Amino acid sequence: MSKRFAVVAVAILAIVGFGVSAFYYNRSAEVREAQVPAPASVSDILIRAHAPVLGAENGRVTIVEFFDPSCEACRAMYPVVKQIMAEHPNDVRLVLRYAPLHQGSEEAIKILEGAREQGIFVPVLEAVLASQPEWHDDARAERAWAAASSVGLNVERARQTTASPEFTKNLNQDVADLSAIGVKGTPTFYVNGKVLSNIGAEQLSALVKSEVAATR
Repeated sequence: MSKRFAVVAVAILAIVGFGVSAFYYNRSAEVREAQVPAPASVSDILIRAHAPVLGAENGRVTIVEFFDPSCEACRAMYPVVKQIMAEHPNDVRLVLRYAPLHQGSEEAIKILEGAREQGIFVPVLEAVLASQPEWHDDARAERAWAAASSVGLNVERARQTTASPEFTKNLNQDVADLSAIGVKGTPTFYVNGKVLSNIGAEQLSALVKSEVAATR
């Protein structure tokens, strides 16, 4: 985890808690690929067609999160993002861009992409994050695979899915975009193209609310 997020991660984990039942996604649609063209205020490099999307399909406010499933601060911010999306179910969509900056990240990304192909992205994402302390920075991340299996992931099928050249191509694109944008730590958030300079629950919520109000 990047040092600049260590205090934030601990504080949010203590206050928010990982399994807060009041936080929920609008589950009316499956996880989708990002639709292009993107909103005019979001540069093309932030959103790629292969990126997973959650929330309002035609949301006027787009949160782009550069996300590492092996990052403790990303785990800490997950309930915060869920709450924000629950508060704005018709206005906000989340685009996840993978940022494999830790050991175990690429293996966990394979799990998530396998889950997306099987239509169980959110349950697997939550299981992987819940089990993160057991496999964090483990290059093989076998416990992450076990956690995903416990909520229905077909592991053999997921491994086959992510052995494809397409998976490698897309992940390489994400890594190239990290470098192009200058993302050096996770999570990094952009809201309608505006970078969140200070990571925190209040700061992200305030920026999203401001953008929602501006689009009405």
